[in-house]
Amino acid sequence: MPAIGAVRQVALSAGRDLDTTLAFWRDVLGMRVHARYDPPGIAFIMAGDVRLFFTDGVPAGIVYLDIADLEAFHAEAKASGIPFTAPPSLVHRDTEGQFGPAGESEWMAFLKDPAGNTIGLVERLPPDS
Repeated sequence: MPAIGAVRQVALSAGRDLDTTLAFWRDVLGMRVHARYDPPGIAFIMAGDVRLFFTDGVPAGIVYLDIADLEAFHAEAKASGIPFTAPPSLVHRDTEGQFGPAGESEWMAFLKDPAGNTIGLVERLPPDS
């Protein structure tokens, strides 16, 4: 049996307008396009060590991204007209330390890009927060 390593790449829909989708990821989420190839009309954004691959012809996906100060980002983005499908909410108190340090709480908010991909923004907060 082969040893599977870390996630290398995730494919996300570019929708019908790659420029609009990439502008959202750049302007709203502050992420930089790593590479783009025209033709065929594909692009890559690096999320840490994971490549996000944007292309037409794949269904919309869901990606979860770490964020610092989720509440501030949500307030600023919402004030600038970015619609969220779910505001920041507590999703898990990690009392056992299963997903990180014991006692931390995990908060998430969700929004969609122009291609219909769902973006989950995740922040882990210490026990006293």
